[in-house]
Amino acid sequence: MKPDIHAYLRPDMHAHLIGIGGVSMSPLADVLHKSGMSITGSDLSESATVQHLRSLGITVYQGHHADHISGADCIIRTAAVHDDNPEIAAAHQAGIPVFERAEAWGAIMKQYQNALCVSGTHGKTTTTSMCTEIFMAAHRDPTVMIGGILPSLGTGHRVGQGDTIILESCEYYNSFHAFSPTVAIILNVDADHLDFFKDLEDIQNSFRHFASLVPEQGWVIANADDLNTMNAIFGLNRPILTFGIQNGTVTAQNITWNNGFATFDLMEDGVCLGSISLQVPGIHNVYNALAAACAARKLNIPLAAIQEGLHNFTGAGRRFEYKGHYHGAAVYDDYAHHPSELHALFTAVKNLDYKRIICAFQPHTYTRTKELFDEFLSVLRLPDLVLLAEIYAAREQNTLGISSMDLVKQLPNAQYCATLADVTEQLKELAQPGDLILTVGAGDIYRAGEQLLSLS
Repeated sequence: MKPDIHAYLRPDMHAHLIGIGGVSMSPLADVLHKSGMSITGSDLSESATVQHLRSLGITVYQGHHADHISGADCIIRTAAVHDDNPEIAAAHQAGIPVFERAEAWGAIMKQYQNALCVSGTHGKTTTTSMCTEIFMAAHRDPTVMIGGILPSLGTGHRVGQGDTIILESCEYYNSFHAFSPTVAIILNVDADHLDFFKDLEDIQNSFRHFASLVPEQGWVIANADDLNTMNAIFGLNRPILTFGIQNGTVTAQNITWNNGFATFDLMEDGVCLGSISLQVPGIHNVYNALAAACAARKLNIPLAAIQEGLHNFTGAGRRFEYKGHYHGAAVYDDYAHHPSELHALFTAVKNLDYKRIICAFQPHTYTRTKELFDEFLSVLRLPDLVLLAEIYAAREQNTLGISSMDLVKQLPNAQYCATLADVTEQLKELAQPGDLILTVGAGDIYRAGEQLLSLS
């Protein structure tokens, strides 16, 4: 039987973190270090994050070697690290327990009165960031873990002294099943990560199990306009607060738009609570703001702090992030990599005052591209011009024989770019004053935009 991780997350224990430079591993190291534990770690590459951890007094090794785990009471690994890793193999041989990153976060949550977990196929990083801004506006001093950079923090996490922890909660590999939410947001449920999930029903079942982890005195915050979400929680014996624009207990009404940014009345049971003004574009961000406002109200945050926090939020890193101008064209970067996310992005920017929308898109994983091929074809017709970089492999091998060229052949507005250098060169030739240039995808497509800006 696997040991209880709670017995190992104590000040007298030494934990070794493999993949310590990762987006949710580095804040984990920070939190555990500040709790008094002895922390070491390893990562394949040097980075600013690794350097920051070293500045805290944490020993971080570059590369993976069996000797690095010397003296460790337990190992915590990122999901990308498997049993063939030399440090994992050495831990198994030495009888040192190995825990997953999500298990550690789940155990940490239990130390907080409130654990606000933000889930959904799309919008997690933005909504987690909105919740963070609200709780900071209310001076609740939260501990936070976000899957991206929040500009007001300068990083993707913070270690607070308050009674609340706010975490972005990912469904991939059912990671969020290890969590212990007292308030669980479900933004939406869509077909994604089909290299792990069998189908949409399997995904819905995963979200249902996540929602069931909420205690009877907690809350599930659910998108009433999203049929898949409502199917996932149908009949669930937990307190549920719904939000939406067409449906829900909490709604956005009298929406007005100013250069793509929404102002709306926040309504609950038909009563206007006050006005909300956003500084991020698109109807999808109205939904994200509603979810954040619902969670905040259930955790006794005053309306004024909800209004202030949502107005303070200007976007998270790689979420419609302004990068600069090139030859009069505005350059933005976005993490969208699912057709639904692309649709939300393109419809949002259509309301902005640009002459042309030029999108440089890098599909993410062969599996997603194949499974959602027709959906990608549909949504990629929305921009005026599309430059398609080759598929970003991430964790996969191309056993499917698929290429971005397969999409280009069926898109009259698209060009194929075999390399990121080709993307940059094409953007350089195309850019005109009044254009909006978007670099889009979950891989390294942002480098093409950054290289373009370095030429100006």
